[in-house]
Amino acid sequence: MKNFKLIVAAALIILFSVTNSQAQETKGQAMVSSETVTATVVQVNQKTREVTVKTKDGKEHTFVAGDNVKNLAQVKKGDIITAVYTEAIAYEVKEHGATGVQTTTATAAAKPGEKPAGGVAQQTTVTVMITAIDPKVPTVTFMGPRGNKETIKVRDPKNLNGVKVGDKVDITYTEALAITVDEAPKK
Repeated sequence: MKNFKLIVAAALIILFSVTNSQAQETKGQAMVSSETVTATVVQVNQKTREVTVKTKDGKEHTFVAGDNVKNLAQVKKGDIITAVYTEAIAYEVKEHGATGVQTTTATAAAKPGEKPAGGVAQQTTVTVMITAIDPKVPTVTFMGPRGNKETIKVRDPKNLNGVKVGDKVDITYTEALAITVDEAPKK
């Protein structure tokens, strides 16, 4: 479980780095969603690397653990596999900056000899420029880094307060996956 906390912490650092890095006068919002799935190991074939698991609904699934699973020998029948998938989208309005695209990726893995655990997170930020605002509808039109234009409806018109044509908006999409294996519960 210690590895899982480290992996999730690394993913959250990436997830919130953009929204916390700007000055307080910026305006923005974030939405985060997460899904957790657990399964019990039914069988492990160390030679073929096939692992069969059973989910809470009783369904069995078999997969082949790739070479990137370094500690497969530590996995035993009855162990619990937990996978947490998290995704988030955030936007942040700022008065200056350049349009563009930036992607950051981070990975983490268990140490040799430990139960398998790993995580990966990727964050992509696209900076666009607001080219039109229609407060009556309400909509905002922006131009992307490749010159493409898009108009979107604004859910809450209050979010347009203080926003003007020419402002830049960082739109950040983040997804992270963390997987851990914990020992079978003691009977």
